[in-house]
Amino acid sequence: MTSRSSALKNIEEYADLGGFVEELSRLVAYPTESQEPAARPELKRYLIEAAIPMLEGMGFNCRILENPDEAGCPFLYAERIEDPDFETVLTYGHGDVIRAQTDEWRQDLAPFKVVVEGDKAYGRGTADNKGQHLINFAALRAVIEARGSLGFNAKVILEMAEECGSPGLDALFSAHKDLLQSDVLIASDGPRLHPDRPTLFMGSRGAVNFDLRVEFRKGAHHSGNWGGLLKDPAIVLAHAISSIVDRRGQIKVPEWRPTSLSPAIRETLKDCPVGGFDGPCVDTDWGEESLTPSERVFGWNSFAVLAQKSGVPEAPVNAISGWANAHCQLRYVVGTDPEDILPALRRHLDREGYADVQVVPTERGRFHATRLDPDHPWVRRVAVSVGETTGKKPVLLPNLAGSLPNESFSETLGLPTVWLPHSYPGCSQHAPDEHLLLSSSREALRMMTGLFWDIGEGRGHAGSSGV
Repeated sequence: MTSRSSALKNIEEYADLGGFVEELSRLVAYPTESQEPAARPELKRYLIEAAIPMLEGMGFNCRILENPDEAGCPFLYAERIEDPDFETVLTYGHGDVIRAQTDEWRQDLAPFKVVVEGDKAYGRGTADNKGQHLINFAALRAVIEARGSLGFNAKVILEMAEECGSPGLDALFSAHKDLLQSDVLIASDGPRLHPDRPTLFMGSRGAVNFDLRVEFRKGAHHSGNWGGLLKDPAIVLAHAISSIVDRRGQIKVPEWRPTSLSPAIRETLKDCPVGGFDGPCVDTDWGEESLTPSERVFGWNSFAVLAQKSGVPEAPVNAISGWANAHCQLRYVVGTDPEDILPALRRHLDREGYADVQVVPTERGRFHATRLDPDHPWVRRVAVSVGETTGKKPVLLPNLAGSLPNESFSETLGLPTVWLPHSYPGCSQHAPDEHLLLSSSREALRMMTGLFWDIGEGRGHAGSSGV
């Protein structure tokens, strides 16, 4: 008779004998840059050549679902239905990656080739998200091989345009609610709080991207002849931005200050210290002064200027530009009205005397804020299993600091959502030299194998609390 320990032993051998790195290398080799139109053929090739054979080898039935958004990319849907009375777990991943930035990787590294140096496996997609969904697929396979079955039903949705804002995902879910009907979403994306701390998060901060634009006149005018006579759009824009946040980044727009940082959330975040990993040092003098760093990033809103331009920075001339533009973003938590974010900013700028500053929404780059109660039965059930496998108390984050299309699962499909990230904050996600830690990956492989085993062992029927 097989056992949980034998399944864990098998997945450890997969990690220790090179199986994980070998499969990860095959996935990373597909240059699936969804933001590059020329790479579009690679997106479907990843699904057809890489994902479908892996899932069909585990007894999943697979099919391509066309995107209802003409700007989007195809989806892969897969299912393994063992018994209609069993619980059904939906899992998710994305096979597309951010732009390669090939010329910016350090010597001896390349974005679409996995290179292992010590504990780090470098390559575009190792952390976001090929390595993460590979871990979950390998864990499902380990349970099937050890037990002969999962003991629950499993469904997979794999998308190829997450880095473009997941166009069509919500419309697809609305059109296929019956097909995707499940009991829970268990998926992986984003970073752990710390490389050594197994982490669960139950939602994500929302995000709204927009431009602040000042346009006074066509062309530029000599700064000697016209300096002191013409409004400088860059200076006007700088002052407008300083009205939105103060010198330490504290938000001054009243409607952008959330009401949801409750005593219970603050108590949960006491066990979620940030920093202490291979990454930049936390600036303790930045952000909301009355909050801890953890409360600022997981329980509060943050405003950022992502890019800013006036004139020709690459070749400055002695002229006053006619325009200035800043590309900005608000990351926000539950408790902020998403429909009022930009109208509230418009009202604020008008009150402050910046009627000349335009607020221009971007076409993409919007995610809603979501959050599941950390005391939800599925959260407790997953946390118990993770603790048993790792011997560690997992971190319970109310939500990820970043943004994911979680609302499509939690709101459109109405599912409880539990995310178990397998990367870490210093992974250089969306940057050159992206990497995954092999030690954390090994623990994640064990953790997910143990979790999938536990869901199917005596807890596999609908209505089971598992706790």
